[in-house]
Amino acid sequence: MFWLVTSSIVAAFMAVTMIFVRLKASKKPASTKKIILPPLFMSTGAFMFLFPVFRVSWMQVLEAVLVGVVFSIFLIKTSKFHIRGDAIYLIPSKSFVFILFALLLARIIMKLVIGANIALGETSGMFFLLAFGMIVSWRLAMLYKFKKLEKKMEYASG
Repeated sequence: MFWLVTSSIVAAFMAVTMIFVRLKASKKPASTKKIILPPLFMSTGAFMFLFPVFRVSWMQVLEAVLVGVVFSIFLIKTSKFHIRGDAIYLIPSKSFVFILFALLLARIIMKLVIGANIALGETSGMFFLLAFGMIVSWRLAMLYKFKKLEKKMEYASG
């Protein structure tokens, strides 16, 4: 129970941090680098799978990644860009905060259910994969939208 509470507090802290990062990011122009780097930085967490306690079966990998992709749909729908001057900006969404906390609540509930049947290490591995699947699919969709607007800007300028 201690690890469940601790990991939930850490996840809530990360969610609040994401809200502030997202609000700050909307004040500066977006770029390909800013979209691509977060999943690359997060990918280093995959080193956890070097340790047997965190390893999961291929079916669990598939399940976790698919749930992450499904969760990302909410983030994809609320991530919109607009052209301001000669740059592209992320539009801050009022629903982003609520979606982020709803996803956090869903993850905590899932962790309670899954954690009752699967070892802590495996649960940790699955939730890393869920989060990674979510951020990669979300950021790929953002990159697609960004590049589409970038081409529109290039076409309009000449």
